[in-house]
Amino acid sequence: MSDSQNPSSPTETSATTSTPKSPKIREKGRLMSASEIERTLVRLAHEIVERNNGSQNLGLVGIKRRGVPLAQRIARMIETIEKEPVDTGVLDISFYRDDLSTRDVRPVVEKGELGFDVNGRDIILMDDVLYTGRTIRAALDALFDHGRPKSVQLLVLIDRGHRELPIEAKFIGRIIPTSRREIIEVKLQEIDGDEQVLLVELVD
Repeated sequence: MSDSQNPSSPTETSATTSTPKSPKIREKGRLMSASEIERTLVRLAHEIVERNNGSQNLGLVGIKRRGVPLAQRIARMIETIEKEPVDTGVLDISFYRDDLSTRDVRPVVEKGELGFDVNGRDIILMDDVLYTGRTIRAALDALFDHGRPKSVQLLVLIDRGHRELPIEAKFIGRIIPTSRREIIEVKLQEIDGDEQVLLVELVD
């Protein structure tokens, strides 16, 4: 999960945090099954190709953690459609958090190689969940530290609302209205050994 929506980290929903008392969460329901995630990614891959007139100048960049397998999967789908390889890269965004609110959450870019030259490329930046927009802001700053893309388009699997910055996704898997006490939990096989999207809620 990204954009600081998670009580433990931006990309993992867990009852374990660095705070003395762990938050309690309860599952409210499943939003997407494995097959629904797959169909959604296929649709998004076709949308990317259509809106960019092919894939010749594309580069896909996943925000660690769950943005990375999304980028890798969609790259393979685009390669199948266009019959040519697509570059993929990784941005590592860490977070500092001292409470369970969205305040005092500071995205920190971890230095590292992106994976390919972004100069002059049409970059598709990918993350699992779009929330406040702060993760994406940090990722954009990090991306431009690596070079100057021709364009940057944002893709997210889930847009849950509650933006704090004027950042919007061009490619959206699903829009899920949420309360601030709710958390979107994305599980992907490559990281979690499971494949689904859940809605969970913090309980007192």
